[in-house]
Amino acid sequence: MANVLDLRRRIRSVKNTRQITKAMKMVAAAKLRRSQERAFAARPYARMISSVLASLVRRVDIYDQDTGEAKHPLLIARPEKRVTVVVVTGDKGFAGPFNANVLKATHRFIDEQSQLDVDLEIVGRKGIGVLRRSYSMASIAGDEHPAHISRTRTRQARVEITGEHGGMLDKLTFEKAAELAHTLVDRYATQETDAVYLVFNEFQSVIAQRIVVERILPIMEVGKPDIAGVTEMEREEREEMARAAHSAGVSLQAEDTSQADEEASKFGTAQVDYIYEQPPSELMGALLPRYISTQLYHAMLESVAAEQAARMTAMDAATNNASDMIDAYTLTMNRLRQAAITKEIIEIVSGAAAI
Repeated sequence: MANVLDLRRRIRSVKNTRQITKAMKMVAAAKLRRSQERAFAARPYARMISSVLASLVRRVDIYDQDTGEAKHPLLIARPEKRVTVVVVTGDKGFAGPFNANVLKATHRFIDEQSQLDVDLEIVGRKGIGVLRRSYSMASIAGDEHPAHISRTRTRQARVEITGEHGGMLDKLTFEKAAELAHTLVDRYATQETDAVYLVFNEFQSVIAQRIVVERILPIMEVGKPDIAGVTEMEREEREEMARAAHSAGVSLQAEDTSQADEEASKFGTAQVDYIYEQPPSELMGALLPRYISTQLYHAMLESVAAEQAARMTAMDAATNNASDMIDAYTLTMNRLRQAAITKEIIEIVSGAAAI
């Protein structure tokens, strides 16, 4: 059994750990506020580009009148034999079940698509570290550009990793997301993959999150997500996040962007004849890849915000657990001290009685 000196050392160590976890909680809360602002600020642009595309769809003949097929390759749906899955995880740990939940949804989706060949594009160091242990890298000869891996690729397994993007979320920019989106668009347009799915943590507010599997290619309907799977938060998780947010001073309510969203949704949709500088079909061809880039970028922004919320909650739980340990160790130490004092008193009284 530990003595009083050992317990004092343990209490001092746990107190130091509690200071660290409390500081990490406050840092995560500050980063969460900034991440929320970035995610909400990106929504009007996403709404606008969806509105412009919807307007163009009404004014451009996107289907061939003779064959009935879509003219743009990103609108053409074909039977799925090879699919690409973009998995968005975090770059750092101490975020509770955040990364595990995303990876669990990824494994579930792969198991459900047992008849398909799956290529994985992994965003985030945590996802890379875990999925590397389950799946192997694609065998690509030479220095072929990743957008055209099938030209020099020999598939060794049903599920292979074709791209790793660690550190992308540390300083996320639209250019980084657009580069990955361009690769995915190029693969789909050249029929190297038959569909592109996105697995990420959708963030609406601290207590309104869910793991979403969304098909982003082919584009079935502009502005409406094609959801293939959803995992909702459990009640206990929402309650833990609510307590952590309350103690850190973070609002539980999502920012009201209804007015901005409404204005963005009306952009370019009036029932008038617009005069385009370029032919509408040319604009459509340029905006569709941009639309995919916007979807990918917005999903990453929401994932970053969800990761900070999960880290804030995990550090709040760690701080509370440290306080409970300190109380337990202090109680044990006081009992030992009391027992030692009682023993000394008994010895003194017994010695005096013997005299």
